[in-house]
Amino acid sequence: MKKLEDDVQKMIQEGVATRSEGLSVSVKVNEAEMMLTKVNDGLVLSKMLLCQLCGMPVSEQIVLADEEKETLETVTEVTPKMEVDQALENRPELRQLQNVVDMSKQLTNILKAGNLPQVMLTGGYLVSNPNLYNGFQRKFGGVWNVGVMVRVPIWNWGDVAYKVRASKGATTIARLKMDDAREKITLQVNQSNFQVQEANKKLEMAKVNIQKADENLRTANLGFREGVISSTTVMEAQTAWLQAQSQRIDAEIDVKLSQVNLQKALGTLE
Repeated sequence: MKKLEDDVQKMIQEGVATRSEGLSVSVKVNEAEMMLTKVNDGLVLSKMLLCQLCGMPVSEQIVLADEEKETLETVTEVTPKMEVDQALENRPELRQLQNVVDMSKQLTNILKAGNLPQVMLTGGYLVSNPNLYNGFQRKFGGVWNVGVMVRVPIWNWGDVAYKVRASKGATTIARLKMDDAREKITLQVNQSNFQVQEANKKLEMAKVNIQKADENLRTANLGFREGVISSTTVMEAQTAWLQAQSQRIDAEIDVKLSQVNLQKALGTLE
């Protein structure tokens, strides 16, 4: 834009351009500078917010790993079946629900044991000095004792049976919750896969638009230098080029975010 402004000012001095064209280009230059200022300020505030989220001083000067790169690395391979199996294995929610199911089954077994006969065997050896069993001799003496206790439930008013049924119901509910969670996780993984594929398609389209915008801007600048295209057409080409670049950046960000969401759905996000 500054190069175009300089060329138009020279054309005005030579009398081949009007002051109106020069003012239009100057307005575009001012708008571009204001936009650049907003972007720089937003970048500083974004870094401060990132430092705050990371527990770092807000004034810390940080440089992101891909900050200096022209394009983001967005290559990914999508294998829905394998990823669904991986998610069902890695998601902590399913492991927690499986533990609830296992605990409920064990509780049911414990309650069932209340209706089973219970046998207790006891044994011991008593030592005394003086020996109480041999005329109070001043020697160590002892005696063995063995006991057996048997407890057989006969009638408990159906209390154990009710508790067993309640425990089995809780097990069924926990299993249904786990099945529902598995279905939701499968749906989430598939949705994340579709989002990744859609974002990749948008990125490819944005790259094609970049090529067209570059060619359009090149021909517009060439025509302007040859005097067959007006400055207005050049500014329109520059606006289209800026829009194409913005769409490419947004598409790359969408790809990265969709990949992060996919990793979160798979339970592999670190």
